[in-house]
Amino acid sequence: MIRFVCVIIGYIFGLFQTSYIYGKLHGIDIKEHGSGNAGTTNTLRVLGKKAGAIVLFGDIMKTGLAMVLVRILFREKYADILPLLSLYAGAGAILGHDFPFYLHFKGGKGIACTAGLIIFFHPYMILPEVITFFGTFFATHYVSLGSLLVNLVLIAEMIIFGQMGIFGMEQAALNEMYIVTVLLATLAFWGHRANIDRLIHKTERKTYLSKKNKE
Repeated sequence: MIRFVCVIIGYIFGLFQTSYIYGKLHGIDIKEHGSGNAGTTNTLRVLGKKAGAIVLFGDIMKTGLAMVLVRILFREKYADILPLLSLYAGAGAILGHDFPFYLHFKGGKGIACTAGLIIFFHPYMILPEVITFFGTFFATHYVSLGSLLVNLVLIAEMIIFGQMGIFGMEQAALNEMYIVTVLLATLAFWGHRANIDRLIHKTERKTYLSKKNKE
């Protein structure tokens, strides 16, 4: 039951659809422009770098705030599985972002929210993910590829750090944490299935932070 509560808390935070709200404040329905995706990348392409940065920050923070709230609420009663409950809150935020009920369950792909989950889960996890994403992005200019690799690295980090005892949980809770992480990665790959097809056929759109860097 407590796990379900944490997912619901996260889902409520995830409903703050940053790109959609930002677009509406500027007279644009982001879901009717570009790729139609209510996420950071589409906002960057349609509304520019400032808008993209604001949306990225908003999506990271809504996930992080959900995780922090869960830790505050349950840090005494469920101290032995607090990292796991925090993960459930982050997962809920991703679900709320990806499937907001008021947008007919069509939101973003949850990558900025996943970044928030990583940042607020454990500091050891941040640097490998930063290197993975930006290394891939600057080498290929494919946001989708970097995003997918981030999810794979997240699985590896959870298992490695978990087995090292960094999260301080029993093996049963760790195994549950690994399963949740794999499910989140599976959701990310499913959400990017069209991108994966375009990557395979070399038709995926590249993203550039500066016009000077365009091919």
